[in-house]
Amino acid sequence: MTTPAVTVATQTLAGHLAQVFAQYPIEVAHGDGVWLHARDGRKYLDFYGGHAVAGLGYGHPRWLAALERQARQMSFQTNALPMVIRERAAARLTKFVGLGLDTVFWINSGAEANENALKLAFRLTGRSKIVALEQSFHGRTAAAGAVTWGALEKWYGFPRTPFDVTFAPRDNPAAVEQYIDRDTAAVIVEPIQGVSGAYDIGRPMLQALRQRCDDTGALLIFDEVQCGMGRTGAPFAANLYAVTPDMITAAKALGNGFPVSALLMSRRIASHLKYDDMGTTFGGGPMACAVAEAVIDVIESESLLANVRLVSTYIRSNCIIGPVTGVQGAGFLLGLKTSRPAKEVQAALLAKNILTGTSADPHILRLLPAYILNEGHVDQLSDALARISA
Repeated sequence: MTTPAVTVATQTLAGHLAQVFAQYPIEVAHGDGVWLHARDGRKYLDFYGGHAVAGLGYGHPRWLAALERQARQMSFQTNALPMVIRERAAARLTKFVGLGLDTVFWINSGAEANENALKLAFRLTGRSKIVALEQSFHGRTAAAGAVTWGALEKWYGFPRTPFDVTFAPRDNPAAVEQYIDRDTAAVIVEPIQGVSGAYDIGRPMLQALRQRCDDTGALLIFDEVQCGMGRTGAPFAANLYAVTPDMITAAKALGNGFPVSALLMSRRIASHLKYDDMGTTFGGGPMACAVAEAVIDVIESESLLANVRLVSTYIRSNCIIGPVTGVQGAGFLLGLKTSRPAKEVQAALLAKNILTGTSADPHILRLLPAYILNEGHVDQLSDALARISA
């Protein structure tokens, strides 16, 4: 997550909180749909989506109903006791992705999902190295941070990484043979890089990674924590690009705000699992599984994938205006290329009651809206951009 353009001037809400987050000057009181309501009475059109989490928007009635129903029935139970809701939600998720990744391990966060995927890769291959791509972001835990571009120099904190990591160029399919060899346990990649600015890795590069992994026996992990669960207008980016990895990690929009993540794996991977290979206390909690099931149900029954594709095209057609010179990414993970620093554009939009995100690229404004966004909302963004000087 990148630093907001403007930080809160007052510290009245920060007396007992660790001061590790830069924050926007909005004290949110509540949200509904794609709108945030601040305590000062202002109303903001949210193109940020809680950092790609609020895929259904705020207060969706069916999401709320599923959470309340499961909380009343059974709010939590250990994985030592089987529950139908876990298997039912896993079956729904594997059907949603539809790529033969038929086994699910439920956990809590994207970083934790990536940690487990990497651990499985080492256990299954017996190898010592991971290949990641330049500009990647995979999380802030020990293993996930080790495969995150720039983490060691900026915030990693641990005295050493737990394994060897090589970073390959993100835009050179011809170079993959130089980086992926028979010491490589796995390649981990965001098909569309989020934090780096909605950068689309593209089908040729993903196909090259898949082929090289097949040639060397390395495993291919798609980190779809940000770009998965419908955000591209397809179930996952793996579907969009017709490239099937050995494992997919999912989180963020999977729970629409309730903490839940999943590691999906192929039958080949799952066939090697043994008791205690992975573990979790809160992963697979019944409320988490219930909301994940509800999210998929809403996406499918309300045709939200089609809406994402339709409105994404509308954004591309109508928002290259004012300081915006181009658009990259896919679906509702979009980067607006700006002629002036993106943080300045973000601040100007915030003054017009529109919330957007920035990225590691200083000239990319990131859009991560809810899947219920419509063309009228885009018109408001376009009108605001037109009133900002280039």
